[in-house]
Amino acid sequence: ALQENLDKKLFGQHLVNKVVVKAVKGFLNNSNAKKPLALSLHGWTGTGKNFVSKIIAESIYKGGLQSKYVHQFVATLHFPHAHSINLYKDQLQSWIRGNVSICPRSLFIFDEMDKMHAGLIDSIKPFLDYYELLDGVSYRQAIFIFLSNAGAEKITEVALDFWRNGKTREDIQLTDMQNALSVSVFNNKNSGFWHSTLIDRNLIDYFVPFLPLEYKHVKMCVRVEIESRGYAVDEDILTRVADEMTYFPREERIYSDKGCKTVDAKLDYYYD
Repeated sequence: ALQENLDKKLFGQHLVNKVVVKAVKGFLNNSNAKKPLALSLHGWTGTGKNFVSKIIAESIYKGGLQSKYVHQFVATLHFPHAHSINLYKDQLQSWIRGNVSICPRSLFIFDEMDKMHAGLIDSIKPFLDYYELLDGVSYRQAIFIFLSNAGAEKITEVALDFWRNGKTREDIQLTDMQNALSVSVFNNKNSGFWHSTLIDRNLIDYFVPFLPLEYKHVKMCVRVEIESRGYAVDEDILTRVADEMTYFPREERIYSDKGCKTVDAKLDYYYD
């Protein structure tokens, strides 16, 4: 189901498709995992990070994101005040501990990791490490997914180099991205990640790069959204919505600067 959903609903992200299926499937089939699975999803807004988290949740739990075993946190919503960091740490640790005690196969999704305080990120670290038990609880079956814009510039840089050298985006291999991405995230002084020990302790299993979306991918998103609303696809409207998006770099105009994020709102204008 995971593979099918990603093939059918995720556009322009061959690397994501490959890594996520391999990582999640391998982890779920491993009865003797040494640590929880930790995925770090990176890329611009609208490239599919939240969408992939949703598909992973739906592939594992009957209730998907609504399952009581799936827990979502947004840095600016749940942990807004730097002066309350110690309170947040205690709350977060007891929330993770309590939920994994109830269901060892719990899923935790953290959005806006680049805006999360480093001390708070470090409070998650013990749960991601190679411990058999922590205070009598095993976290080895849990899954942690981190979403972040950190590293997006580096991903675009690599993608642009390929494009300018006449190669297709499908020619981009994970090895072309992984090193650049982990270094870029690690060296981003504005990111909480940079100040935390998650990266230098190698506790992130996979850095997953989301490539910026091209015009053709935006059109695919528009088509799927129109169909999901039960309308016949009007090619004229489809093209108009895709044309209304803004693209970068300024000269080449290859990539949508909001990915597919505003497709839904733009379609409301045409279908009320």
